[in-house]
Amino acid sequence: MVVFFVGITTLVSITAYLCSRLARRTRPRYTSVRAGRDVALAAIAAGIALYLWGLLHVLFLEDQEQAQECERQRPEGVPSLVGRRGDFLPLRLVCEASNGRDYSVLIPEYINPTIAVLTLLALLSAVASVVLHPMQRTASRKKG
Repeated sequence: MVVFFVGITTLVSITAYLCSRLARRTRPRYTSVRAGRDVALAAIAAGIALYLWGLLHVLFLEDQEQAQECERQRPEGVPSLVGRRGDFLPLRLVCEASNGRDYSVLIPEYINPTIAVLTLLALLSAVASVVLHPMQRTASRKKG
């Protein structure tokens, strides 16, 4: 639950910041450095939102419902189940079988790959923003 509340707080904070960046008074001062930063933050916010969506699938199911879902999705040839565990990275609920074969349930399959792509986009945008920052400073000094 702590991860959920920290995620919600972070998501609301980033969203509020990004909304403030869209105000009319900040648009004339918009540069490529700031755009890179904002794209990175938007990708992070989207990734957090997706992560929280996946987390909701696990958090609000009782132990009995989780066990039933593990039984319902048990692959052919897998003997009885011996337990369940939740992993946070990647986000998944793992059903453990007695033969050592594990499988994941409940988390939609698109969540983890999409989070990976959004993380990569955020990193690339942040790096681009850092690389462009010195160039922008020298360009503004030459004008002034």
